[in-house]
Amino acid sequence: MAAISESVNGGRFDATLARHGIRALSRKSPATIQVNVGKLCNQACHHCHVDAGPRRTEQMTRATAERVIEVLAASPRVGTLDITGGAPELNPNFAMLVERARALGRKVIVRCNLTVTLEPGMEWLVEFYRRSGVELVCSLPCYTAENTDRQRGAGVFDKSIAALKQLNAVGFGRDELRLDLVYNPIGASLPPPQAGLEEQYREELARNFGVVFDRLLTIANMPIARFANQLRTTGIHSAYMSLLVNHFNPATVDGLMCRSLVSVGWDGRLYDCDFNQMLEIPLGDSAASTIWDIEDVGELAGARIATGSHCFGCTAGAGSSCGGAIA
Repeated sequence: MAAISESVNGGRFDATLARHGIRALSRKSPATIQVNVGKLCNQACHHCHVDAGPRRTEQMTRATAERVIEVLAASPRVGTLDITGGAPELNPNFAMLVERARALGRKVIVRCNLTVTLEPGMEWLVEFYRRSGVELVCSLPCYTAENTDRQRGAGVFDKSIAALKQLNAVGFGRDELRLDLVYNPIGASLPPPQAGLEEQYREELARNFGVVFDRLLTIANMPIARFANQLRTTGIHSAYMSLLVNHFNPATVDGLMCRSLVSVGWDGRLYDCDFNQMLEIPLGDSAASTIWDIEDVGELAGARIATGSHCFGCTAGAGSSCGGAIA
């Protein structure tokens, strides 16, 4: 729990909201349940806010996954199940979550690191994605090998391109199968304008590799977990936090993901967002603490959202959320 004392400074963030005439954050009726099924991943990226990697053992159990589906079924205003990790595909309950959510008629988003599709024993994934009709949100920090490998490890770019070609071949990025890419800055800077960078990605990937996609989502690196440690090691943590605070944009607040989302941890605990989950900050204003304490996530509408200094990462510049830039 040490990370909490380092990162929770909700007073500072709430004071910034107040200076701009904005009330403390509260949740609308949730439209999305985002589920982090575990921290196991085949990669260990420098910017990872989950601190995921090949040696992590935290994994959602079958009973917890089934409870997620029960709550989803009982939450009629929730249209989307958003599955993340780690590499969520490495959880043994991943396929069950996708299939049952789709059987309920809900949209399913899978946050994929691309290279997991090339791991031994995962050859079924691409066809499973296609058959299930999921929407893929795939991390690709740059359209060059040098920058991508610098952030995610040697050889990751070439594997990512191979995976994208497989996905394109079965229809993702074409027709009705959605394929979005995610950009994270290499270092301690804000993402550039999303629209302009998307055009660069589209041109470079098509010309050099024949790869197509639907949208590019730009997401800021959050000053927590592995990236925060990297900032401290290089002596620029304070400078990065100042950058975020000084670029606070009130126009981003209404579109913050925490306003319309409920986050479920691998152990079934509930959070206001995936970043709060990683810092183990419980729901800001609710008697519920786990997925077993509620029947319909609509019960959490109107509740105050727990905030901290890391929230400046979502509100700086054009803003940053699981859906990319906000403003």
